[in-house]
Amino acid sequence: MTRFLIAAYLLEAGALLIIAPWSVYFWDRNRFGDLPALAGLMSNDYIRGAVSGVGVLTALAGLRDLVALIFGRSSRVAPRPPEPPVS
Repeated sequence: MTRFLIAAYLLEAGALLIIAPWSVYFWDRNRFGDLPALAGLMSNDYIRGAVSGVGVLTALAGLRDLVALIFGRSSRVAPRPPEPPVS
C-alpha cells in the first residue's frame, strides 16, 4: 500500500511539474512572480523547461515504481552472497 501511494504521489507531482510552468494561471499569476528578483527567472523559457524536465523525471520514477508494483518486481538490489575465502 505504501509503495502504491508513493507511486501515485510521484505521478501526480510529475504531472503538476510538467504542466504548471506553461500555464498562465499557476506560473505567471502568483506571489513569487511579483518579486523583482524572481520575475526574470520565472519568465525565462529555459527555467520553465528545466522545471518540466524535473517533472518528467519524477513522473518516470512514479511509473517505474507502479510497474514494479504491478508486475511484482522489486526496485531494490538483492544482496550478493559472501565470497568464499581464497587459500
